[in-house]
Amino acid sequence: MIRRLLSQFAALGAMAALLTVLPATAAQAAVCAAPWSASAVYTGGKTASYEGRNYTAKWWTQNERPGASDVWADQGPCTGGDGGEQPGPSDFIVTQAQFDQMFPNRNPFYTYSGLVAALSSYPAFTNTGSTEIRKREAAAFLANVSHETGGLVHIKETNEANYPHYCDRNQPFGCPAGQAAYYGRGPIQLSWNYNYKAAGDALGIDLLNNPYQVEQNASVAWRTGLWYWNTQTGAGSITPHRAIVDGHGFGETIRAINGGLECNGGNPGQVQSRIDKFTRFAQILGTTTGSNLGC
Repeated sequence: MIRRLLSQFAALGAMAALLTVLPATAAQAAVCAAPWSASAVYTGGKTASYEGRNYTAKWWTQNERPGASDVWADQGPCTGGDGGEQPGPSDFIVTQAQFDQMFPNRNPFYTYSGLVAALSSYPAFTNTGSTEIRKREAAAFLANVSHETGGLVHIKETNEANYPHYCDRNQPFGCPAGQAAYYGRGPIQLSWNYNYKAAGDALGIDLLNNPYQVEQNASVAWRTGLWYWNTQTGAGSITPHRAIVDGHGFGETIRAINGGLECNGGNPGQVQSRIDKFTRFAQILGTTTGSNLGC
């Protein structure tokens, strides 16, 4: 009997020890630093969070994703704080079913999986702000993409007569892929040799020498679209990403993408087409459009 009681006390003691250890372990989880941004510059010692983990830069870096580059030292899991639990690419706020509803006639090239695979290049995309804003950005991006590609039907520009016009010979790097190689491709219809050079440099892909990757690889195509959306201002003064998350309105995304031809009365029909798609996609995602829809 005494031996049995001693065994029971020992078991209870072990359970109590476990209960005291577990909360302490959970309490040790670090607070997430500010989310990593592909466009931000990090010097040695600077921290950022990505997909629920904190990282510290070992030296100067920009557009090198934590977990995929030796420049970042993994500091372990984190929670809460400015970074929060950073959602991974599989947590895209648009579901496969919603994507299919938006693009019922899309070209098989434009796969949902290709888009999801591209999200890691710009983790702030559709991951900034409230759920309402995150969905609004997704609707805004996909509405512009739909307009540019005829509902994700066209992979490349249909007017082949324009192809030779997109080589700017004044650029020091020239047009190594050929005079007619830099026509519009992908979800944002990336064009001009200097844009292929800039996008390729940012994404770590040699698009200047091989621009055809944008029409051959769905993930590369989507990454070029996200590159433009998150980093380029076009005829505007802010990127489409910032236009939505900072409350400037959908109209500023139009200005950044094709404002020189469409905004300020240039082509109101095209502007309205983009707005109509945005409104419909926002309804599909169950969010609002906000104000300042036109440009």
